[in-house]
Amino acid sequence: MYDTKFVSRMQQMSVMIIMGDEMMNLKEFGIYFAELREKSGYRSQRELADKSGVSHSTINRIEAGTHKAKPETLKAVAPFLKGVDYEELLEKAGILNEDASIVSNKKDDLAELHKAISRAFHDFDSLPEDERNFLLEEIPETVQWKLNEFRKAKAKFLEQKKKQQDNNKP
Repeated sequence: MYDTKFVSRMQQMSVMIIMGDEMMNLKEFGIYFAELREKSGYRSQRELADKSGVSHSTINRIEAGTHKAKPETLKAVAPFLKGVDYEELLEKAGILNEDASIVSNKKDDLAELHKAISRAFHDFDSLPEDERNFLLEEIPETVQWKLNEFRKAKAKFLEQKKKQQDNNKP
């Protein structure tokens, strides 16, 4: 017989380890960018373009979600957007640095692991005893290993982000 509390803990753990901030996709970032522009008092894309020196068509493509913003574009518009700084724009756009994508990939791996665990436990009672025992023995180690990989990637990412912020201080 298997421990139902253990099964429940494993399912909760697999959900908890994939939670956290995700970088936005192009469409989401476009909506976010348009809202920032409007909250900053620019009624039109052209107004922000004239102030920042970034072309109207570039701002239009970013807001439409058809164009990935370049770091130099975000640097040019950041001083004109209220309530956000350059680093936050980079992070939201998913281009802070390569480690951000590594962290995102680790989260994707954990999400896949979560799906596999959920499927396994959904049919747990119908599995042969040897397969149930295997799952109960292997899943904690697998989840812990994946979680450690994610934590290492996230720690490296946060360390580099802090260094980048420290380097940008006057």
